[in-house]
Amino acid sequence: MPDPSQSFPDDAAIPPGSCVMISRARLFNDGEQILACGARVCVLWPNSVAVGELVPWLDRIEAVALEFPVFSDGRAYSQARALREHHRYRGELRATGQVLQDQFAFMLRTGFDSFDVPKPCDAARFGEAVARYSVHYQAPAGPSPAVTVT
Repeated sequence: MPDPSQSFPDDAAIPPGSCVMISRARLFNDGEQILACGARVCVLWPNSVAVGELVPWLDRIEAVALEFPVFSDGRAYSQARALREHHRYRGELRATGQVLQDQFAFMLRTGFDSFDVPKPCDAARFGEAVARYSVHYQAPAGPSPAVTVT
């Protein structure tokens, strides 16, 4: 999957065959050319924009990074669930921004399978948070994922 450290500004050249994270604007402006050069693409998607706009791209991008700009803004939960259930997206869903350890289990239930955590100690505690709960009120949004924490 694309490495979040490989983010490219909207005006930067993208090497052919690379793994890249690009903005929504870059996807819509240059997405066809970037994909044509063999790049593996992750798009950083704002939580203020409907994920339905991604539908034409979903079968060609490897990952969607959904933003949690503050811990109390949960719109990315709804976006993840919509991508998994309504749009049948099976690529990587990455939670980025204010990703807190006490929210990991809920993020998994809504379809996230990759997490950019702001504090290294949270990454170490991820397994503990997930293992803590064995019974859930809500069905998962898709199959149980192979989880990645960065």
